[in-house]
Amino acid sequence: MYQLLLTTKYLTSRVIPLIAVAAVGLCVALVIVVVSVMSGFLNMVQSSGRTLMGDVVITYGISGLPHYGGLITHLEDNENIFAATPIVDGWGLLRMPYPDSKAKQSETVQVWGIEPISFAKVTSFDKSLQWKTPTENQMEWLLFDAITENQDTLRRAMGDDEWEELVVIVNDASGALNYESVMLWERVQKILDDEQWSLVLSFDERLSNPDAIFQQGLSLSQNGSEGIVSGLHVSEGNERQKDGSYRVVRNDYWWLPRYDATLTMLPVDAGGGVIEPESIIMPFVNEFQSGVFMIDESRVFVPINIAQQLLHLDQAEIVDENDPTEILGIDPAKATSILVRGIPGTSADDLQIIVEQLYDEFVSSLPLHTLVLPPSRSNPGLTIHTWEEQQRSFTGPVEKERELMRTLFSIVYLVVAALILSIFWSIVFEKTRDIGILRSMGASRGSIVWIFLQYSLVIGIIGSSLGLLVGWLITKNINSIHDAMGNPPLGIAVGSFALAFVVAVYTVSKAKSGQMLPIVLGGLGLVVFCGIGALVLFIKSVGGLIIWDASVYYFSIIPNEVDWPSSLVTVCGAILFCLIGAVIPAAKAADTDPVKALRHE
Repeated sequence: MYQLLLTTKYLTSRVIPLIAVAAVGLCVALVIVVVSVMSGFLNMVQSSGRTLMGDVVITYGISGLPHYGGLITHLEDNENIFAATPIVDGWGLLRMPYPDSKAKQSETVQVWGIEPISFAKVTSFDKSLQWKTPTENQMEWLLFDAITENQDTLRRAMGDDEWEELVVIVNDASGALNYESVMLWERVQKILDDEQWSLVLSFDERLSNPDAIFQQGLSLSQNGSEGIVSGLHVSEGNERQKDGSYRVVRNDYWWLPRYDATLTMLPVDAGGGVIEPESIIMPFVNEFQSGVFMIDESRVFVPINIAQQLLHLDQAEIVDENDPTEILGIDPAKATSILVRGIPGTSADDLQIIVEQLYDEFVSSLPLHTLVLPPSRSNPGLTIHTWEEQQRSFTGPVEKERELMRTLFSIVYLVVAALILSIFWSIVFEKTRDIGILRSMGASRGSIVWIFLQYSLVIGIIGSSLGLLVGWLITKNINSIHDAMGNPPLGIAVGSFALAFVVAVYTVSKAKSGQMLPIVLGGLGLVVFCGIGALVLFIKSVGGLIIWDASVYYFSIIPNEVDWPSSLVTVCGAILFCLIGAVIPAAKAADTDPVKALRHE
C-alpha cells in the first residue's frame, strides 16, 4: 500500500515528473503524426488505384486485345465478377483554348478511351466528375456563348430595335463578365419574347437543364457530339482554394466546358512503326478529380471509338499483301486493357486466378479459322495483374519509406528511456534519505524497485495517453493546421509582440533584484514571441507559405486518418521503454545502504 502512496506523492509534489510526462507525450505524438501521414499517403495511393482501375487489369500494350467484347461477356458471366470494361490507353497532345491569342497552349495528356456505362460500374467515374451543375457565373457564360455563336440565327428571329438592344447588352457583358456577374439572364430575357427565348435555350441543352452537364460528363457527349472529360489539373484555369475547393480564373472565363479542344495522337502500326498523327476536335463536357494529382494533371477521357480511330485500333479490313483488292477478312477493334471488378468479398488475388482461367477458356473457345486471335498467356506482352501489382512500382517505394520512417523514429523510444533514466537517477539521489527510512523499516529491495517502476509506469501511461490524444488531434486537423500555417492571421503577430512586451517589462522589473533565472526565462520568452511575430509577418509579406505541395505529393490534401495499429504499438513501446529506463535507477535505489542513506545530507 505504501508503494502506491509514495508513487502518488512523488508525482504530485514536484515539477520534474510533469516534465517527464510532457516529454513522453510529445515523443509519442511526433511518431503518431509522422507514421499516420505516411500510412495515409500509402492508403490513399492504394485506394485511389483500386478505385480507378478495379481489382484486376488485363493488358496487352499498344497492339491491343482483339475480340475484347466477347471476352468481357465471358468474364461477366462468372458469378464472382461484377463488371468489366475495355480501355484504350495512349498519349497525345491536347490543344487548349487558352491563351486569348491565336497561338494556343498544348498539354501532353494520357488518353483513356472508355465505354462510359461499363467504366462507371468498374470505377467511381460518376463520383469523380467535378461539375454536377454549373454555377451562376458559368450559366451566364453559357448564355453569352449561345448568343454570340448563333447570332445569325437569332438575328433573323428579332426586330431591329430588339437586336440593337441585345447587341449592347452582350457587348457590355463581354468585358464585365470577366470580373463580376452582370445579371445577363435577367437583362436578355427581359427584351426577348417567349419564342425568341425558347430559341436561345435550344442552342445549348445546359441552358434549360443545368443538371445536363453531369449527364453529359457520364456519357462523354454534348448536344449530339462526342466530348472530352479532362482531369481538373490539366487546365491551368482551375485554381485550388485554401478550403480545398476550386475556382476558375477570370470569373469562370476559362471554364473548360465552354470550349472545344483539338486532340492529336500518334498511332503505331503492327511492326512498331510510327504512322501519321491523327487529330480530332471535340468539346469539353466536364472535368474530373480523382484526388491523385499525378492523374488529375495528365489524364483525359474520350469515347473508346474515338481513341480507337486515332490509334488505328478500330475495325479494319484485312487485305491480301499480294493483291490489295482482295479482302481476306476483318481485323476487329481492339482495346489495350480490360479492367475487372469483382463482387464484394472477393479478394483481388482470388479474382486474378479466376480471370486467368476465364481468359484461357475464351481464347480456346474461338474458332480455329479466326484470322486475328488474342495472345495466349505465354505471350510476354500479355499481363493479368491485380491492382496492387499494377501499381507496385509506385507503392513499393512508398511502403519502404514508411518502414524506414518507423525505424528511424523508433529512436524516440531510446530518447524516452534515456529521459526517464536521467530523471529517475536524480530522484533517487534526492530521495536517498526516504529510501533509507523505508529500508530501515523493513522494506525489501523488491519493494523499493516496485515503487520506482510504478512511478515510471504511471508516467509512461499518462504521457503516452496524452501523446495519443495530441497525435490524434493534430492528425485529424492537419489540413486546417497547414492552411493556418500557410496564411496565419495577422492577430497572431500582434498578440506575439504584445506578449513579448509584457515579458520584457517583467524581465526588467525582476532584473533589478539581481536574480538570473527571471532574466534567462525572460530572454527566452522574448526570443520565442518575437520570433513567432516576425515569422508571421514574413509569411504575410511573401503571400503565404505552402508546405504540402500537391504537385510534389500527388494528393491535393494531406492524409488525416490515424494509423491506429502503429499508434497502439507506439504507445505500448513508450510505456515499455519508460519501465526500461527506470530499471537501473530503481536497482540503484534498492541497493542503497540504509545506514549510509540516513546519514545522507
